[in-house]
Amino acid sequence: MTTVPHRIKQGAESTHLLAALGGEERGALLLALADALDDPEIMQPVLAANAVDMDRGEAAMETGDLSEASLARLRLAPSKLASLSAGLRTLAAQPEIVNTRVTHRELAPGLILEQRRHPLGVIGVVFEARPDALPQIVGLALKSGNAIVLKGGREAARTNAAMTAVIHHVLRASKVPVAAVTLLEDRAEFRELLAQDAAVDLLVARGSGAFVRMVEGATKIPVLGHAEGMCHIYLHEDANPEMAAALVVDAKTTYPAACNAVETLLWHTSAPQAIDATLAALHAQGVKLRGCDATMARHPEVRAATDDDWGAEYSDLVLAVRAVEDLDAALTHIRTYGSGHTEAIVAESAAVAEQFIRQVDAACIFHNASTRFSDGLRFGLGGEVGISTGKLHARGPVGVEGLMTTRWLLRGSGDLSADFDTKTRAFTHRDIC
Repeated sequence: MTTVPHRIKQGAESTHLLAALGGEERGALLLALADALDDPEIMQPVLAANAVDMDRGEAAMETGDLSEASLARLRLAPSKLASLSAGLRTLAAQPEIVNTRVTHRELAPGLILEQRRHPLGVIGVVFEARPDALPQIVGLALKSGNAIVLKGGREAARTNAAMTAVIHHVLRASKVPVAAVTLLEDRAEFRELLAQDAAVDLLVARGSGAFVRMVEGATKIPVLGHAEGMCHIYLHEDANPEMAAALVVDAKTTYPAACNAVETLLWHTSAPQAIDATLAALHAQGVKLRGCDATMARHPEVRAATDDDWGAEYSDLVLAVRAVEDLDAALTHIRTYGSGHTEAIVAESAAVAEQFIRQVDAACIFHNASTRFSDGLRFGLGGEVGISTGKLHARGPVGVEGLMTTRWLLRGSGDLSADFDTKTRAFTHRDIC
């Protein structure tokens, strides 16, 4: 069996070919992959593999070895395939990014500087048992000219293997090396990946905060972490009750297992109508509520929250609810318990919303919008390799631009730096349109 270092080396050797693809070739490759996802005959083995993974996942859930939220992420329904195909078509339609110009500057007459975007090289992505992430990540890697090494959750092993087989078929038909997409199968191979700091340029770790910290401590590869989604919605005192109820229900119930689902609802003590309407709507949707004393005093059916509830990422139809005296108290709560993923405010006052936006430290900040919009597909990125909760390199949904670096190109005709030191020549530093 080919070793992990050798497979990664083969992937690295394919990067110059990926970077050299023209925009039309890259677009055609993404469209071919989208067509494959739309073809029921091609996808039949993938869905069959997913059915086996789901059967095993349901058995694991019954024994307590798999959560209901993880099982929901594991399911690869035809509707998800349609969404993935649409994302790939969005990517294909986007302008070519590889080798595009960022800066074009005359340093002096005849001495021209350019900054151009360039692929990172080889990117490793370790992701949870969520097989729909695999084609998203592959599409973004191909669009950005990067080779990709993937390690998915073991619960989705059969689905991931079948999906990778489809992707390899598309690559061969497009005369692109299959080494550009490598799937690792077990924990031993994952540990080998962590040791490949000489060959892998970036490692994206998706999972719990503890998992991301473990990866960061176990490798010399730069790590971009996609950790907890401790998302809050704050209802200000002037929040529209009908809007508040609709937004919170959407943020909690449309996909409770998603990292952009709201986990804690904060409400201003002078917003009784907004909280009443919102809790009634949540109750009607079967959401279990954990509340503070003030919330329970107004809604006795709410169960008492513990200190652990304020930092809990439920990934389920459970929501923590807390009353706050003002905006500052809401901001303090978010600073204490937030994960830097997505924070939202429901308020009629534009000034209050602007204050919230300025003071909240998060990758995504929304005014009068559901936290569920925090997503690469919904942002028009064509997907995401993850939602970065860190602050360096990329933040929020990481699409194609987050997988690029830049290079500086200088063109001259025998220019000497000494001429500028002696003042015989002068810099113009003129940006060229």
